[in-house]
Amino acid sequence: MLKKIKKNYFILVSIFLILYFLVNLLSGERGLFSYYEKKEILEGLKSEETNLIKKINDLDFKNSLLSDNLDLDYIEILIREKFLFGKKGETIYIIKSNDN
Repeated sequence: MLKKIKKNYFILVSIFLILYFLVNLLSGERGLFSYYEKKEILEGLKSEETNLIKKINDLDFKNSLLSDNLDLDYIEILIREKFLFGKKGETIYIIKSNDN
């Protein structure tokens, strides 16, 4: 038995190394499965970044309406939304939307 192992020592070591590298190639920290998981996380972060950029641009626009050139129409919209303020003879309807 020992003689067979000595004869096939190179083959056994080669098989062990091949199996070791194959397992690490597929499931290691830098393996194939980990690559696809990180790729999915990256796509999620990119979409979140675009959403945040859109929100920032929207807030910048609203801020510019209130600071640079005072837009009276926008201020009237804000007053009507926040304080439920209306003009004489107007009927105010509140529509609650279910934003999920």
